[in-house]
Amino acid sequence: MLTLGNLRNTTKERKSVKRVGRGLGSGLGKTCGRGEKGAGSRSGYKRRYTYEGGQFRMFMKMPYRGFSNARFRTAYEPVNLDQINEMFNDGDVVNVETLTHQGFIKGRNIRLKVLGNGELTKKVTIEADAFSESAKDKLNKAKIKFRLTGQTE
Repeated sequence: MLTLGNLRNTTKERKSVKRVGRGLGSGLGKTCGRGEKGAGSRSGYKRRYTYEGGQFRMFMKMPYRGFSNARFRTAYEPVNLDQINEMFNDGDVVNVETLTHQGFIKGRNIRLKVLGNGELTKKVTIEADAFSESAKDKLNKAKIKFRLTGQTE
């Protein structure tokens, strides 16, 4: 009987376990891959994974406080052409206000970017802050009016 407890992934080959200390001919006998002497050869040794062999460590190079421009980035709310096609009828105006009224986007100070996924068959007017190149091409081919609205900060 097949249950969740006995499911097996048969697509990947199982990697055999490394058997150490099984004689000199096995390839991992005698020192068992630990080298000759030093702390690494002893039991109880814990390898510090951040240690880089005397090189200055990566986490010590990273700043733990300071300035980041991430707070000041311009965030766009994306909408695809096929989503516009589903939500609006011929002659409608597509902008931030109408999309908010439809319940598609929420929040304040939203910038809208139109992406070119899907097809737009309805004759609507689109007002957005940015358009992808594929969206511009599709809108020009379909002869649909669109314009950029510049939001000042």
